[in-house]
Amino acid sequence: MVLFRNVRVFDGVSGNVSAAQDVLVRGNHIERIAAGLADEPGAQVIDGGGRVLMPGMIDAHWHSMMAAPSLGAILSGDHRYLTVIAAAESTRTLMRGFTTVRDVGGNVFGLKQAVDEGVVPGPRIYPSGAMISVTSGHGDFRQAGDLPRTMGAPSPMDLEGDTAIADSPDEVRMRVREQLMRGASQIKLTAGGGVSSPHSPLDAITFTPTELRAATEAAGNWGTYVTVHAYTADAVREAVEAGVKVIEHGSLMDDETARLIADKGVWLSIQPFPDELAEAFPPGSFERQKAEEVFAGNNHAYDLAKKYKLKTAWGTDVLFSAALATQQGAILASLTRWYTPAETLVMATGTNGELLQLTGKRNPYPGKIGVVQEGAFADLLLVDGDPVADISLITRPEQNFKVIMKDGVVYKNTLAAPASP
Repeated sequence: MVLFRNVRVFDGVSGNVSAAQDVLVRGNHIERIAAGLADEPGAQVIDGGGRVLMPGMIDAHWHSMMAAPSLGAILSGDHRYLTVIAAAESTRTLMRGFTTVRDVGGNVFGLKQAVDEGVVPGPRIYPSGAMISVTSGHGDFRQAGDLPRTMGAPSPMDLEGDTAIADSPDEVRMRVREQLMRGASQIKLTAGGGVSSPHSPLDAITFTPTELRAATEAAGNWGTYVTVHAYTADAVREAVEAGVKVIEHGSLMDDETARLIADKGVWLSIQPFPDELAEAFPPGSFERQKAEEVFAGNNHAYDLAKKYKLKTAWGTDVLFSAALATQQGAILASLTRWYTPAETLVMATGTNGELLQLTGKRNPYPGKIGVVQEGAFADLLLVDGDPVADISLITRPEQNFKVIMKDGVVYKNTLAAPASP
């Protein structure tokens, strides 16, 4: 049991910071929020000193297995080594104040189990499992020598579980059900071309409408949803018409497509890509050219999201760069190009928490998340300052996050008195 005294609360919903209050955490939930709470026998008391208590942040587009290693290491490295790298990065992610991630591609099930069992400190993980792609689509990193593939037969990357190839409605259903069997909370397909993939032009539409509907039907039968990687207007429209609930990216969509997203009530999970992300690819390469085209479209996509009041989530999509992963908070703060600091912080807490509820009964952590409210999960950050007034505070987590709590467990407390010798 932990009692936070004298804290000003940013609840992740209103965008405001309250007057001084006390917050009681019992077990892994917030039990009471009020001024002047009575002492609780046995409770650890943390005097906030008027600091701001806010929800742990949520990255809605994260790749736990792919954020830190280089692309070369992922394609040729030992998977056990890569898992150790991912575990270490998972701990660093938590210590940056991200208490939950929505993992949208990668065999993260073992890491999630280790985190949930307390073996490794890390954020809650909403896993998609393998990123499902067509042959030559975004997610197909095979070489010409790996072809042809026999229909139904797994590729080497299929066996690792980070990606899965599907080239018919029946294969799509099978690959979706495989991820659900492994414990996926939502399903990820690549509905159009991508940046990092060596064989997929950005303008390519990969899955057919029938294949997409096979995925949304199979996921819907399990009470959850499909999210798709899609940059272009054509790829986004086809996915929305097939019943997809969330669009990842949408950087090259047009006005008509944004209006369709709004009309259908579909979520847009978009990322404010930093220019440094393109540096994972050699100058002049096919991948670098695609990255520059996508990044150039982001400003217009955010303008459309605001124009049509789209249900907009935030994530980073950091890939292949341990250095860029350390900038997770800075990437969030860069949203202030389009949103106020309060809107930005609400998006990364309460709004992203709302997105996670789309998993329904497949939700691995059922309950209120991303908010400081009675009955919500106790995922909390005590900030040395007011991040609504100065959002740059979240870019320096080591200095400014005095307490980090996830699931009621204190993982960092620099306010605690040193132990007696």
